[in-house]
Amino acid sequence: MVRIGMLGSGFVADFYMQGLRDVPNQQVVVNYSRSEERARDFSERWGVPEWTTRMEDAADRDDVDLVLIALPNHLHREAALLLADHKKNMVCTKPLARSAAEAKEMLDAVRSAGVMHGYAETEVFSPAVMHARALIERGAIGDVISVRSREAHAGPHAAHFWDPELAGGGALLDMGCHCIEAARYFIGKNVQPVECLAWGERLYHRDKTQAEDSAVLLLRFEGGQMSITETSWIARGGLDLRNEIYGTMGTIFTDVTRSTPIRAFVMGEGAGYVVEKAESETGWVFPCVDEARVYGYHEEMRHFVACAATGQTPRETFEDGYIVNVILDAAYRSMKSKRWEPVEI
Repeated sequence: MVRIGMLGSGFVADFYMQGLRDVPNQQVVVNYSRSEERARDFSERWGVPEWTTRMEDAADRDDVDLVLIALPNHLHREAALLLADHKKNMVCTKPLARSAAEAKEMLDAVRSAGVMHGYAETEVFSPAVMHARALIERGAIGDVISVRSREAHAGPHAAHFWDPELAGGGALLDMGCHCIEAARYFIGKNVQPVECLAWGERLYHRDKTQAEDSAVLLLRFEGGQMSITETSWIARGGLDLRNEIYGTMGTIFTDVTRSTPIRAFVMGEGAGYVVEKAESETGWVFPCVDEARVYGYHEEMRHFVACAATGQTPRETFEDGYIVNVILDAAYRSMKSKRWEPVEI
C-alpha cells in the first residue's frame, strides 16, 4: 500500500484524485491546502481522512510514502525543497518550475536526498500519445522528422496563471511544456535539442495579464528534427489538444478533445460538463469521455504509484522537467531577441 500526501486542493488535485480512482494499492491519507475551507471541502469530497493548512505537517509524517505536488507554479520549489529535507518521494505537476534556475535547485535537492522524483507531464501518459509512441517504436512511420503540437483554450481558470511573476510566463510556459515534452517523447529523449526560435504576443487579454496569450515555438534537434509548438489563450470553444507526427514512412495524428466518440446537439437543459474550458453546453457539443484517463492522469498516477512501491525510477523525472524549463527559458530569450537562441542543457 502506497500512502499519499496531496499538496493542493484545486483543479490539478481534483484531476489527480480522478486519476488515482482506479489505481490499486494506494490511499491518499492527507491533503494540504493554504485555505482551511478548501482543505476541508477537498477531504470531504474525496474521502481523505486528514487535512492540514501547514505544508510542514504533510511532509513530516511517517505514514506518507509519496507526495503529489499539485500547487501553483510559484510554490513548486518551496514544496520540493521541503519534501527533500524530509526524504519524501515526490511527484510534481507541470511545469516543474518557473525557470531553469528554480528547476535545477529542485533537481539537485531530490538527487541529494536520494528520493524518487517524478515529473507529472500528463501528455506523454495519454493513452493516444502512448499508442503513437508504440507505433513509432515498431518502425511504423520510419524516422520521426517533424512534430507539430497544439494546445489552446480561451484562458486559464485561476488568477495566478495570469500573473507572470507567479506563473513564470504566459501561454507558452503554461501549455508549451506539454508540447515540448511530447516532441521529446516522439523524437526520442536521446536526441538533444540545440536551438529555438519563438514568437509570443498579448493579442487579446490585455486587461488580464502582462504575459503572452499566444505563442509559437520552433525547436530544432541535433539530428535536424524540428518540433513546432502552438499555444493560445484566445481559442474559443474548449480545450484543443492535438499532435501531428511526421515520419519518413508515415504520419500519426492524435486529437483527444475534438475527435471524441460522442457528439450531441443540445437544445434542452444543457449537456452539463463537456470538456475542460468549455464555454457552452448547448448546441453541438463534443464531450470528452473519461477526461482524466484521456488526458493521461490515470496512467501517470498508476505509473508513479508503482514506482514508489517498487523503487523503480519513473520514466518522467525532475530531469525531464528541468530540460523543458531550459528550453522554455531559451524560448523567452528568443521572444525578446527575435532570433534563434541556443538551448544549453
